[in-house]
Amino acid sequence: MEGNMVDKKIPRSSENDYTDEMAKVRRDFIQQQTGANLEHTGKYSIGTDVLPGNIENFIGVVQMPVGVAGPVTIDGEHAQGDFFVPLATTEGTLVASYSRGMRLLNECGGVKTTVVEGFMQRAPAFIFESAREARDFGQWIDDHFLSIKEVAETTTSVGKLEKIQQWSISRFRYLRFNFTTGDAAGQNMVGKATLAACEWIIANAPFSCRYLLSGNMDTDKKHSHLNMLHSRGKRVIAEIMIKDEVLQKIMKVSTKQFADGCVMANTGAMMASAAYNGPHSANGIASLFIATGQDEANVVESHAGLLSHQLMENGDLYLSVTLPSLIVATFGGGTGLPTQNECLQMLGCVGKGKANKFAEIVAATVLAGDISLKSAVISGHWVSSHDQLGRNR
Repeated sequence: MEGNMVDKKIPRSSENDYTDEMAKVRRDFIQQQTGANLEHTGKYSIGTDVLPGNIENFIGVVQMPVGVAGPVTIDGEHAQGDFFVPLATTEGTLVASYSRGMRLLNECGGVKTTVVEGFMQRAPAFIFESAREARDFGQWIDDHFLSIKEVAETTTSVGKLEKIQQWSISRFRYLRFNFTTGDAAGQNMVGKATLAACEWIIANAPFSCRYLLSGNMDTDKKHSHLNMLHSRGKRVIAEIMIKDEVLQKIMKVSTKQFADGCVMANTGAMMASAAYNGPHSANGIASLFIATGQDEANVVESHAGLLSHQLMENGDLYLSVTLPSLIVATFGGGTGLPTQNECLQMLGCVGKGKANKFAEIVAATVLAGDISLKSAVISGHWVSSHDQLGRNR
Protein backbone atom coordinates (compact mmCIF):
# COMPACT_ATOMS: atom_id res chain seq x y z
CA MET A 1 0.00 0.00 0.00
CA GLU A 2 2.79 2.41 0.93
CA GLY A 3 4.60 1.69 -2.33
CA ASN A 4 1.45 2.41 -4.33
CA MET A 5 1.06 5.81 -2.65
CA VAL A 6 4.66 6.71 -3.48
CA ASP A 7 4.01 5.79 -7.11
CA LYS A 8 1.08 8.24 -7.13
CA LYS A 9 3.00 11.22 -5.75
CA ILE A 10 2.68 14.23 -8.06
CA PRO A 11 6.09 15.02 -9.64
CA ARG A 12 7.79 18.21 -8.46
CA SER A 13 11.17 19.83 -8.99
CA SER A 14 13.09 21.25 -6.04
CA GLU A 15 15.18 23.42 -8.38
CA ASN A 16 12.48 25.08 -10.50
CA ASP A 17 8.97 23.72 -10.54
CA TYR A 18 7.67 26.41 -12.90
CA THR A 19 8.91 25.26 -16.30
CA ASP A 20 7.28 23.92 -19.44
CA GLU A 21 9.23 20.72 -18.92
CA MET A 22 7.85 20.12 -15.43
CA ALA A 23 4.34 20.92 -16.64
CA LYS A 24 4.72 18.22 -19.30
CA VAL A 25 6.09 15.75 -16.75
CA ARG A 26 2.99 16.29 -14.63
CA ARG A 27 0.64 16.07 -17.60
CA ASP A 28 2.21 12.78 -18.62
CA PHE A 29 1.90 11.55 -15.05
CA ILE A 30 -1.80 12.53 -14.82
CA GLN A 31 -2.53 10.97 -18.20
CA GLN A 32 -0.88 7.76 -17.03
CA GLN A 33 -2.75 7.78 -13.72
CA THR A 34 -6.20 8.75 -14.98
CA GLY A 35 -6.34 8.08 -18.69
CA ALA A 36 -7.35 11.68 -19.36
CA ASN A 37 -6.31 13.35 -22.61
CA LEU A 38 -4.64 16.68 -21.74
CA GLU A 39 -3.83 17.79 -25.30
CA HIS A 40 -5.63 21.15 -25.07
CA THR A 41 -4.68 21.74 -21.44
CA GLY A 42 -1.04 21.66 -22.48
CA LYS A 43 -1.39 24.34 -25.17
CA TYR A 44 -0.80 27.83 -23.81
CA SER A 45 0.98 31.02 -24.77
CA ILE A 46 1.91 32.43 -21.36
CA GLY A 47 5.41 32.12 -19.94
CA THR A 48 5.70 29.91 -16.87
CA ASP A 49 7.91 32.50 -15.17
CA VAL A 50 4.81 34.57 -14.34
CA LEU A 51 3.15 31.75 -12.40
CA PRO A 52 4.95 31.64 -9.01
CA GLY A 53 2.57 32.94 -6.38
CA ASN A 54 -0.50 32.08 -8.46
CA ILE A 55 -0.50 28.27 -8.79
CA GLU A 56 1.21 25.08 -7.64
CA ASN A 57 1.70 21.80 -9.53
CA PHE A 58 1.10 23.62 -12.82
CA ILE A 59 0.06 21.42 -15.76
CA GLY A 60 -1.44 23.88 -18.24
CA VAL A 61 -4.44 26.12 -18.71
CA VAL A 62 -8.21 25.89 -18.91
CA GLN A 63 -9.28 28.00 -21.86
CA MET A 64 -12.44 30.02 -21.14
CA PRO A 65 -14.31 31.75 -23.96
CA VAL A 66 -14.25 35.52 -23.51
CA GLY A 67 -16.90 37.75 -25.05
CA VAL A 68 -17.21 41.51 -24.95
CA ALA A 69 -20.33 43.43 -23.91
CA GLY A 70 -21.04 47.08 -24.42
CA PRO A 71 -20.10 49.75 -24.74
CA VAL A 72 -21.59 51.03 -21.51
CA THR A 73 -21.51 54.73 -20.68
CA ILE A 74 -20.51 55.33 -17.06
CA ASP A 75 -20.61 58.61 -15.19
CA GLY A 76 -18.57 57.70 -12.14
CA GLU A 77 -16.12 59.42 -9.89
CA HIS A 78 -13.43 57.03 -11.12
CA ALA A 79 -14.86 55.37 -14.26
CA GLN A 80 -15.88 57.96 -16.82
CA GLY A 81 -16.72 57.34 -20.46
CA ASP A 82 -17.57 54.34 -22.62
CA PHE A 83 -16.32 50.87 -21.69
CA PHE A 84 -16.22 47.53 -23.49
CA VAL A 85 -16.57 44.86 -20.80
CA PRO A 86 -14.85 41.44 -21.13
CA LEU A 87 -16.93 38.53 -19.81
CA ALA A 88 -15.48 35.03 -19.54
CA THR A 89 -18.32 32.52 -19.55
CA THR A 90 -19.64 29.30 -21.05
CA GLU A 91 -23.28 30.41 -20.70
CA GLY A 92 -24.90 31.29 -24.00
CA THR A 93 -27.09 34.47 -23.98
CA LEU A 94 -25.13 36.02 -21.10
CA VAL A 95 -22.97 38.42 -23.14
CA ALA A 96 -25.88 39.30 -25.41
CA SER A 97 -28.10 40.00 -22.41
CA TYR A 98 -25.56 42.26 -20.73
CA SER A 99 -25.03 44.14 -23.99
CA ARG A 100 -28.77 44.68 -24.27
CA GLY A 101 -28.89 46.07 -20.75
CA MET A 102 -25.96 48.36 -21.50
CA ARG A 103 -27.75 49.72 -24.55
CA LEU A 104 -30.68 50.69 -22.35
CA LEU A 105 -28.39 52.36 -19.82
CA ASN A 106 -26.77 54.35 -22.62
CA GLU A 107 -30.06 55.52 -24.11
CA CYS A 108 -31.13 56.72 -20.66
CA GLY A 109 -28.03 58.88 -20.35
CA GLY A 110 -25.55 56.44 -18.83
CA VAL A 111 -25.19 54.92 -15.40
CA LYS A 112 -24.04 56.92 -12.37
CA THR A 113 -21.63 55.06 -10.06
CA THR A 114 -20.32 55.84 -6.59
CA VAL A 115 -17.79 54.11 -4.34
CA VAL A 116 -18.93 54.85 -0.78
CA GLU A 117 -16.16 53.16 1.22
CA GLY A 118 -13.80 50.18 1.19
CA PHE A 119 -12.29 47.95 3.89
CA MET A 120 -10.68 44.54 4.21
CA GLN A 121 -10.93 42.72 7.52
CA ARG A 122 -9.20 40.18 9.69
CA ALA A 123 -11.07 39.22 12.84
CA PRO A 124 -9.05 37.58 15.63
CA ALA A 125 -10.78 36.09 18.67
CA PHE A 126 -9.23 36.50 22.13
CA ILE A 127 -9.99 33.97 24.89
CA PHE A 128 -10.05 34.90 28.62
CA GLU A 129 -10.80 33.38 32.01
CA SER A 130 -14.11 35.21 32.28
CA ALA A 131 -16.53 37.48 30.42
CA ARG A 132 -15.54 40.36 32.73
CA GLU A 133 -11.91 40.17 31.65
CA ALA A 134 -12.99 40.04 28.01
CA ARG A 135 -15.04 43.21 28.50
CA ASP A 136 -12.19 45.07 30.22
CA PHE A 137 -9.80 43.95 27.48
CA GLY A 138 -12.06 45.63 24.95
CA GLN A 139 -11.71 48.95 26.72
CA TRP A 140 -7.92 48.51 26.76
CA ILE A 141 -7.99 47.97 23.00
CA ASP A 142 -9.90 51.23 22.50
CA ASP A 143 -7.46 53.10 24.73
CA HIS A 144 -4.43 51.78 22.80
CA PHE A 145 -5.79 51.95 19.24
CA LEU A 146 -3.10 54.32 17.97
CA SER A 147 -0.30 52.05 19.20
CA ILE A 148 -1.97 49.00 17.65
CA LYS A 149 -2.40 50.90 14.39
CA GLU A 150 1.26 51.86 14.34
CA VAL A 151 2.41 48.26 14.84
CA ALA A 152 0.01 46.84 12.25
CA GLU A 153 1.08 49.32 9.58
CA THR A 154 4.79 48.45 9.94
CA THR A 155 4.06 45.33 7.85
CA THR A 156 2.68 47.13 4.79
CA SER A 157 3.36 50.25 2.77
CA VAL A 158 -0.24 50.35 1.54
CA GLY A 159 -2.58 49.04 4.22
CA LYS A 160 -3.99 51.47 6.80
CA LEU A 161 -5.84 50.36 9.93
CA GLU A 162 -8.95 52.55 10.16
CA LYS A 163 -10.95 51.00 13.01
CA ILE A 164 -11.41 47.94 15.23
CA GLN A 165 -14.94 46.69 15.84
CA GLN A 166 -15.58 44.55 18.92
CA TRP A 167 -18.08 42.00 20.22
CA SER A 168 -18.19 40.03 23.48
CA ILE A 169 -19.56 36.49 23.41
CA SER A 170 -19.17 34.25 26.47
CA ARG A 171 -15.55 34.73 27.63
CA PHE A 172 -14.41 35.60 24.12
CA ARG A 173 -13.72 39.02 22.66
CA TYR A 174 -13.95 39.21 18.88
CA LEU A 175 -12.03 42.05 17.24
CA ARG A 176 -12.62 42.98 13.61
CA PHE A 177 -9.67 44.92 12.19
CA ASN A 178 -10.72 47.14 9.26
CA PHE A 179 -7.99 48.18 6.81
CA THR A 180 -7.92 50.14 3.58
CA THR A 181 -5.72 48.26 1.09
CA GLY A 182 -5.14 50.50 -1.91
CA ASP A 183 -5.57 48.63 -5.21
CA ALA A 184 -5.05 45.16 -3.77
CA ALA A 185 -7.86 42.96 -2.50
CA GLY A 186 -5.70 42.69 0.60
CA GLN A 187 -6.65 39.48 2.43
CA ASN A 188 -3.03 38.39 2.85
CA MET A 189 -1.92 41.95 3.55
CA VAL A 190 -4.34 42.43 6.43
CA GLY A 191 -3.65 38.94 7.78
CA LYS A 192 0.03 39.77 8.16
CA ALA A 193 -0.70 43.19 9.66
CA THR A 194 -3.23 41.81 12.13
CA LEU A 195 -0.83 39.06 13.22
CA ALA A 196 1.78 41.69 14.10
CA ALA A 197 -0.83 43.68 16.00
CA CYS A 198 -2.06 40.63 17.94
CA GLU A 199 1.46 39.66 18.96
CA TRP A 200 2.01 43.20 20.25
CA ILE A 201 -1.31 43.07 22.12
CA ILE A 202 -0.43 39.77 23.80
CA ALA A 203 2.97 41.15 24.83
CA ASN A 204 1.62 44.43 26.21
CA ALA A 205 -1.95 43.97 27.43
CA PRO A 206 -2.32 43.42 31.23
CA PHE A 207 -4.49 40.34 30.68
CA SER A 208 -3.82 36.63 30.51
CA CYS A 209 -5.27 35.48 27.21
CA ARG A 210 -4.64 33.64 23.99
CA TYR A 211 -6.04 34.19 20.50
CA LEU A 212 -6.88 32.77 17.10
CA LEU A 213 -5.88 34.98 14.19
CA SER A 214 -9.33 34.45 12.69
CA GLY A 215 -12.42 33.86 14.79
CA ASN A 216 -14.41 33.69 11.52
CA MET A 217 -16.10 37.08 11.94
CA ASP A 218 -14.06 38.42 9.04
CA THR A 219 -16.23 35.99 7.03
CA ASP A 220 -13.46 35.46 4.51
CA LYS A 221 -14.94 33.99 1.31
CA LYS A 222 -18.33 33.51 2.93
CA HIS A 223 -21.45 35.65 2.67
CA SER A 224 -22.58 37.36 5.86
CA HIS A 225 -25.13 39.96 6.83
CA LEU A 226 -22.35 41.72 8.74
CA ASN A 227 -20.75 42.64 5.41
CA MET A 228 -24.07 43.98 4.13
CA LEU A 229 -24.07 46.47 7.00
CA HIS A 230 -20.37 47.26 7.48
CA SER A 231 -18.78 46.73 4.03
CA ARG A 232 -16.04 44.29 3.05
CA GLY A 233 -14.16 45.22 -0.08
CA LYS A 234 -15.81 48.13 -1.90
CA ARG A 235 -19.30 49.41 -1.15
CA VAL A 236 -20.30 50.61 -4.60
CA ILE A 237 -23.62 51.83 -5.99
CA ALA A 238 -24.78 52.07 -9.62
CA GLU A 239 -27.97 54.01 -10.40
CA ILE A 240 -30.06 55.01 -13.39
CA MET A 241 -33.31 56.85 -14.16
CA ILE A 242 -35.05 54.75 -16.81
CA LYS A 243 -37.43 56.35 -19.30
CA ASP A 244 -40.63 54.39 -19.88
CA GLU A 245 -40.50 54.79 -23.66
CA VAL A 246 -36.89 53.57 -23.81
CA LEU A 247 -37.64 50.51 -21.67
CA GLN A 248 -40.64 49.64 -23.83
CA LYS A 249 -38.66 50.10 -27.05
CA ILE A 250 -35.67 47.95 -26.03
CA MET A 251 -37.06 45.53 -23.43
CA LYS A 252 -40.75 45.34 -24.46
CA VAL A 253 -41.96 46.06 -20.91
CA SER A 254 -43.18 49.24 -19.23
CA THR A 255 -41.66 50.81 -16.16
CA LYS A 256 -44.90 49.98 -14.31
CA GLN A 257 -44.56 46.30 -15.23
CA PHE A 258 -40.90 46.37 -14.24
CA ALA A 259 -41.65 47.97 -10.87
CA ASP A 260 -44.42 45.45 -10.17
CA GLY A 261 -41.98 42.66 -11.02
CA CYS A 262 -39.48 44.09 -8.55
CA VAL A 263 -42.07 43.99 -5.76
CA MET A 264 -42.80 40.32 -6.39
CA ALA A 265 -39.10 39.48 -6.67
CA ASN A 266 -38.33 41.31 -3.43
CA THR A 267 -40.97 39.27 -1.62
CA GLY A 268 -39.65 36.01 -3.05
CA ALA A 269 -36.07 36.87 -2.15
CA MET A 270 -37.14 37.81 1.37
CA MET A 271 -38.95 34.50 1.85
CA ALA A 272 -35.92 32.62 0.59
CA SER A 273 -33.50 34.74 2.69
CA ALA A 274 -31.48 35.29 -0.47
CA ALA A 275 -28.22 37.24 -0.32
CA TYR A 276 -29.31 39.31 -3.34
CA ASN A 277 -32.82 40.34 -4.34
CA GLY A 278 -32.08 41.07 -8.00
CA PRO A 279 -32.00 38.51 -10.82
CA HIS A 280 -28.35 37.48 -11.13
CA SER A 281 -25.54 39.69 -9.85
CA ALA A 282 -23.20 36.67 -9.65
CA ASN A 283 -23.32 36.10 -13.42
CA GLY A 284 -21.69 39.38 -14.40
CA ILE A 285 -19.38 39.45 -11.39
CA ALA A 286 -18.09 35.90 -11.92
CA SER A 287 -17.56 36.45 -15.65
CA LEU A 288 -15.69 39.69 -15.05
CA PHE A 289 -13.68 38.15 -12.21
CA ILE A 290 -12.51 35.23 -14.35
CA ALA A 291 -11.63 37.51 -17.26
CA THR A 292 -9.59 39.95 -15.15
CA GLY A 293 -7.77 37.66 -12.72
CA GLN A 294 -9.77 38.30 -9.56
CA ASP A 295 -9.97 35.68 -6.82
CA GLU A 296 -13.02 33.75 -8.04
CA ALA A 297 -13.94 32.58 -4.52
CA ASN A 298 -14.74 36.19 -3.65
CA VAL A 299 -17.84 35.99 -5.83
CA VAL A 300 -19.66 34.50 -2.83
CA GLU A 301 -19.18 37.74 -0.88
CA SER A 302 -19.21 40.14 -3.81
CA HIS A 303 -22.55 39.10 -5.33
CA ALA A 304 -24.57 40.02 -2.22
CA GLY A 305 -26.47 43.26 -2.34
CA LEU A 306 -29.71 45.11 -2.97
CA LEU A 307 -31.58 46.05 -6.12
CA SER A 308 -33.69 49.11 -5.24
CA HIS A 309 -36.42 50.78 -7.29
CA GLN A 310 -38.86 53.68 -7.18
CA LEU A 311 -41.55 54.40 -9.77
CA MET A 312 -41.75 58.15 -10.26
CA GLU A 313 -44.96 60.12 -10.81
CA ASN A 314 -44.04 60.86 -14.44
CA GLY A 315 -43.57 57.14 -15.20
CA ASP A 316 -39.77 57.14 -15.01
CA LEU A 317 -38.20 54.37 -12.95
CA TYR A 318 -35.30 54.95 -10.59
CA LEU A 319 -33.21 51.77 -10.28
CA SER A 320 -30.01 51.13 -8.36
CA VAL A 321 -27.70 48.27 -7.41
CA THR A 322 -25.80 48.42 -4.12
CA LEU A 323 -22.90 45.99 -3.74
CA PRO A 324 -21.64 46.33 -0.14
CA SER A 325 -18.86 43.76 -0.28
CA LEU A 326 -17.34 43.85 -3.77
CA ILE A 327 -13.79 42.50 -3.43
CA VAL A 328 -11.68 43.54 -6.42
CA ALA A 329 -8.07 44.30 -7.28
CA THR A 330 -6.14 45.85 -10.15
CA PHE A 331 -2.76 45.08 -8.64
CA GLY A 332 -1.29 41.81 -7.39
CA GLY A 333 -2.66 38.28 -7.46
CA GLY A 334 -3.95 37.06 -10.80
CA THR A 335 -4.29 40.55 -12.28
CA GLY A 336 -0.72 40.41 -13.58
CA LEU A 337 -1.19 37.21 -15.60
CA PRO A 338 -0.98 37.92 -19.36
CA THR A 339 -4.53 37.29 -20.60
CA GLN A 340 -6.11 38.70 -17.45
CA ASN A 341 -3.95 41.79 -17.76
CA GLU A 342 -5.08 42.23 -21.36
CA CYS A 343 -8.72 42.25 -20.22
CA LEU A 344 -7.89 44.86 -17.57
CA GLN A 345 -6.20 46.88 -20.33
CA MET A 346 -9.52 46.90 -22.23
CA LEU A 347 -11.06 48.65 -19.24
CA GLY A 348 -8.14 50.98 -18.56
CA CYS A 349 -7.78 49.36 -15.16
CA VAL A 350 -4.21 48.09 -15.06
CA GLY A 351 -2.07 48.79 -12.02
CA LYS A 352 -2.27 51.12 -9.07
CA GLY A 353 -4.94 53.77 -8.62
CA LYS A 354 -7.56 51.83 -10.58
CA ALA A 355 -9.41 49.59 -8.09
CA ASN A 356 -12.25 52.05 -7.48
CA LYS A 357 -12.62 52.53 -11.23
CA PHE A 358 -12.88 48.79 -11.73
CA ALA A 359 -15.43 48.52 -8.90
CA GLU A 360 -17.63 51.10 -10.61
CA ILE A 361 -17.46 49.18 -13.90
CA VAL A 362 -18.47 45.97 -12.12
CA ALA A 363 -21.48 47.67 -10.50
CA ALA A 364 -22.59 49.18 -13.81
CA THR A 365 -22.31 45.76 -15.44
CA VAL A 366 -24.44 44.14 -12.74
CA LEU A 367 -27.14 46.79 -13.19
CA ALA A 368 -27.20 46.23 -16.95
CA GLY A 369 -27.54 42.49 -16.57
CA ASP A 370 -30.30 42.76 -13.98
CA ILE A 371 -32.38 45.07 -16.16
CA SER A 372 -32.04 42.77 -19.14
CA LEU A 373 -32.85 39.50 -17.37
CA LYS A 374 -35.72 40.88 -15.30
CA SER A 375 -37.23 42.37 -18.45
CA ALA A 376 -36.90 39.03 -20.24
CA VAL A 377 -38.69 37.27 -17.39
CA ILE A 378 -41.50 39.85 -17.31
CA SER A 379 -41.95 39.93 -21.09
CA GLY A 380 -41.85 36.14 -21.44
CA HIS A 381 -38.66 36.10 -23.53
CA TRP A 382 -36.49 34.32 -20.95
CA VAL A 383 -36.88 30.81 -22.32
CA SER A 384 -37.05 31.82 -25.99
CA SER A 385 -33.72 33.69 -25.76
CA HIS A 386 -32.07 30.58 -24.35
CA ASP A 387 -33.69 28.54 -27.13
CA GLN A 388 -32.05 30.85 -29.66
CA LEU A 389 -28.61 31.48 -28.10
CA GLY A 390 -28.15 29.39 -25.01
CA ARG A 391 -28.07 25.93 -23.50
CA ASN A 392 -31.63 25.05 -24.50
CA ARG A 393 -30.49 24.47 -28.09
